Amino acid sequence: MILSDKRILEEMDKGTIKIVPFQPDCLGSNSYDVHLGKHLATYVDDTLDARKHNTITHFEIPEEGIVLLPHKFYLGVTQEYTETHAHVPFLEGKSSTGRLGIDIHATAGKGDVGFCGNWTLEISVKQPVRVYAGMPVGQLIYFPVDGEVAVKYNSKAGAKYSGQPDKPVESMMWKNKF
Repeated sequence: MILSDKRILEEMDKGTIKIVPFQPDCLGSNSYDVHLGKHLATYVDDTLDARKHNTITHFEIPEEGIVLLPHKFYLGVTQEYTETHAHVPFLEGKSSTGRLGIDIHATAGKGDVGFCGNWTLEISVKQPVRVYAGMPVGQLIYFPVDGEVAVKYNSKAGAKYSGQPDKPVESMMWKNKF
């Protein structure tokens, strides 16, 4: 079951969902549109190592936009800061974004109950495409949770991405034991 527009608003009134900034015209019948923030990042090294802390370089999207290239991987961020305290948020690309050949996430489309922060986007493109800060890129969909959550993400001791800032965050895979 997915929350409707009215239910999203009810949950926002209760404080179980927070979206900042919130724009009423971005609320769809069962989702909320999120926008590309002004910060992007790329990894410094061409070859990434899952056991190593791979560093990134941040840069801002200029007013005239920036052309993203295929075969290059970008980390972006949503303009919106969100909190989800009683639902599972899913981030999906908008169809208009997909029709430009832009993928906004490789695998991380699901958040956890208790996620608080801006969403880091894992961006790749099929052909060169100019993007702009503030353009709609995705939509958040909220699912109710069946049962009580024992430990919310923002209270979990090992939560590597809790409180993400308004800049992209690199992979924290290196913090895992394997």
